[in-house]
Amino acid sequence: MSGHVETTTGFTRRRWTLVVTALVTAVMVGLAAFSIGRLTAPENSRPGTTSAEAGFARDMQVHHDQGVELANIVRDRTADAPVRLLALDIAAVQGQQSGQLYGWLTEWGLPQAAREPSMTWMSRPGRTADGHEHAAAHAAGEPMPGLATPEQIAALEAASGIEAERIFLTLMIAHHQGAVEMADAALDRASNTSVLAFSTSVKRSQAAEIDLMTGMLADRAQ
Repeated sequence: MSGHVETTTGFTRRRWTLVVTALVTAVMVGLAAFSIGRLTAPENSRPGTTSAEAGFARDMQVHHDQGVELANIVRDRTADAPVRLLALDIAAVQGQQSGQLYGWLTEWGLPQAAREPSMTWMSRPGRTADGHEHAAAHAAGEPMPGLATPEQIAALEAASGIEAERIFLTLMIAHHQGAVEMADAALDRASNTSVLAFSTSVKRSQAAEIDLMTGMLADRAQ
C-alpha cells in the first residue's frame, strides 16, 4: 500500500469536516424548504404516482440500497480503518435516507413499486432556471446512472485488501456521480419542497464524498 495513504486520525478529521458541512447544509436547506412550503402550500400537494417526486423516491431507494450493499461488502474485505470508516458512514447515511424515501411514498399513499419502467420520471422533460423545458435526462427502463452491474459486485466480493479498496472506491465514485445526476434531475422536475431540499443535500454531500474518495483512490494507485 502506498505510503501516502491517510492515517485514521487524518481521515477522521477530514471526514468530520465533511459531516459537519453536510449537516449545516441540510439544516439550512431544511429551513429554506420550510419557509418556501409555508409561502407556497399548493406546491406541496400530494404527488401523484407518475410524478417526478414519486419516481425519484422509488428509484433513489434502489440506488441507495445498492450503496449500502457495496459498503457492507468492502467493510468485511479490508482491514483498512479509513475505508471501513467511510463504508460504515455510507451504509448508515444511505440506509437512513432510503427509509425516508420509503416513508414519503407511504405518507403520499402511493405504492412502493411503479407500474411504469424505472427512470421514466427522468425520461420526461425538465425545466431550466428561467422556466423553459429542456430534453429528457435518461431513457425509461435503462439502468440507473452509476449503478454497479452484477459482474462488478461479484468482482468486489471476490477481492480483498487493497484490491477490494480500489474496486470499492471506483464503484462508489461512479455510484455517487449517478446519485448527483438523479438529484439534479429531481431539482429540474419536482416542486415538493421536501424533495427539493433532500435532492440539494444529496447533491452537495455526495459531491464532497466524491472528492474524498478520488483522493483515497489516488493514494492506492499501483
